[in-house]
Amino acid sequence: QVQLVESGGGLVQGGGSLRLSCAVSGRIFAINTMGWYRQAPGKQRELVAIISNGGNANYRDSVKGRFTISRDNAKITVSLQMNNLEPEDTAVYYCYVRAAFSYEYWGQGTQVTVSS
Repeated sequence: QVQLVESGGGLVQGGGSLRLSCAVSGRIFAINTMGWYRQAPGKQRELVAIISNGGNANYRDSVKGRFTISRDNAKITVSLQMNNLEPEDTAVYYCYVRAAFSYEYWGQGTQVTVSS
């Protein structure tokens, strides 16, 4: 059974940093994209950052220059370094994996709270 387990969320003051990590266990055939989404209360889930298996990364505009996504294909992990956090970044962050045949997998979510 495939599991995506996130870690690293928490409470931080504005301007601070957090690093989220996601470990994938179980068998997934041909992982393509890995990434992070987030969902704030009362809002729709939104893409934060994604990275291809070749290392090409894309970010939503509001996090460019502050967040960095990375992945380790050997360990099957994806991380999100978040710097200069803002209260607007407060949300539940979800790890995401897209594999062959358009299979998608999600983590259970980790809470990130940024105080002003």
